[in-house]
Amino acid sequence: MKHLLFIILAIFSIQLSAQQKQFSKDDNGKFIYYKVVDSQLVSKDTLLQRAKSFINVAYKKSMTQESITDSSVLAKGTMVIDKTILVAGHPSGEVSYNFVFEVRQGKYRFWLTDMLYIPYQRDRYGNFIAATKIGVPLERTPGKLGAGAWKDILNSTYSKIEKFGYEFKKYLATNRVDKAKKKAETISTKKW
Repeated sequence: MKHLLFIILAIFSIQLSAQQKQFSKDDNGKFIYYKVVDSQLVSKDTLLQRAKSFINVAYKKSMTQESITDSSVLAKGTMVIDKTILVAGHPSGEVSYNFVFEVRQGKYRFWLTDMLYIPYQRDRYGNFIAATKIGVPLERTPGKLGAGAWKDILNSTYSKIEKFGYEFKKYLATNRVDKAKKKAETISTKKW
């Protein structure tokens, strides 16, 4: 009975550990988040315009546009990685990345790569600031002591980047129409 219980527990733990999502690696051995999306309904120029709008309007605080061609957009960005303990959470660091978007008629692809982790620390006023200006590549294999914390950082980074990818695909799929400004009504106190 003990052996049967142990075998069942081992099988479930293997299945649960296999469900954790991991970054893919590119040709250079760097982590990459890569997606190809089929978009037959939206034209190439519209997709390019929406991607530029996403970088310059929706994520203007965390992304800067590097270059634009007739079929691609390159940008650099950062995202804050949070450390959550029960209910309270605080930023543990930030991840800087390179963002590349390429479009063809009927489909587009985007990827995030060159991810560097910059840890945060508290300053004397209690604010979280970058401990150093030099980032650590996410591909780095940690030592035995920091392996658990590094795994948490990787999992948190993957979930943030996956959320970013979902928001980007949703932004490109929806039509952004500027709301017409309504003329302000003047209220007359003489007529009633």
